[in-house]
Amino acid sequence: MSRFIQIVEVGPRDGLQNEKVVLEPAVRVDLVRRLEAAGARRIEAVSFVHPKYVPQMAGAEEVMAALPHAAGRSRIGLVLNGKGYDRALATGVDEVNVSVAATDGFGLKNQGLSVKDQLAMLGEIVARRHNAEASDGAPSLSAMISCVWGCPFEGEVSVDQVTDMVGALADLGVAEIGLADTIGAGDPWAVTRKVEAARNAAPDAVLRLHFHDTRNTGLANAYAGVEAGIDVLDASVGGIGGCPFAPGATGNIATEDLVYMLARGGFETGYDLDALIATARWIGEALGRPAPSALSRAGGFPRP
Repeated sequence: MSRFIQIVEVGPRDGLQNEKVVLEPAVRVDLVRRLEAAGARRIEAVSFVHPKYVPQMAGAEEVMAALPHAAGRSRIGLVLNGKGYDRALATGVDEVNVSVAATDGFGLKNQGLSVKDQLAMLGEIVARRHNAEASDGAPSLSAMISCVWGCPFEGEVSVDQVTDMVGALADLGVAEIGLADTIGAGDPWAVTRKVEAARNAAPDAVLRLHFHDTRNTGLANAYAGVEAGIDVLDASVGGIGGCPFAPGATGNIATEDLVYMLARGGFETGYDLDALIATARWIGEALGRPAPSALSRAGGFPRP
């Protein structure tokens, strides 16, 4: 069998959080369902942040209430702190993804917490989760490190900064650690270096990569990650997205573009490319602009 690459769909959260058009919860539920029909099995469906700061994510509880548990599917909720974790638990999400930053500058801007304080916050969440496992169970937990390949406020981020953060997360017992190029500053060679360093710092953890295509290096960076042995990548349908606290950052790599590239290379993803392209075009219409992905314009190849 060919190698399987798991693609975590982040369009309903990261894809929508920076769009000018605010979609109603019912439309976001429809997006999740369309993506699952196209093959998505892990979807970052909501973010439990204050709607004052990210109005696009208002109504997370309503979205989750319309998405009952389904076998073989994981609906992920992003949280930035303990209050967000409380909200996530109350909705019964399948998985919680805790966002932390590699730099004080981004952490203070995004969460109001330094790196040290973010690790303390995550440690409290991990401890709570372990206590819950001993009683009533708890959703699975992952953590995503922002600004691994560059910070909009501090500039370059060193390999040592990344390995220190990855090592700290591994020490806390986080089983899946994401490395995010939040502002799309990375290049394939830097991806290789930091993936190797992260693997050395957390040899037992699953590493997951999250790329933005701000400077047109997203797919090249994904290729470098796959070549370095990574089996879990984030992507956003249509290539929509961005970060409200990262000036100039554009969308994630497009799910359909990534699926196409991997399929041409002989990899399996479990996605239906035609259904993804249709969903990308649909969400573009909902947002009032064409989706920026290449495949939503050009279609797949070869054509039937």
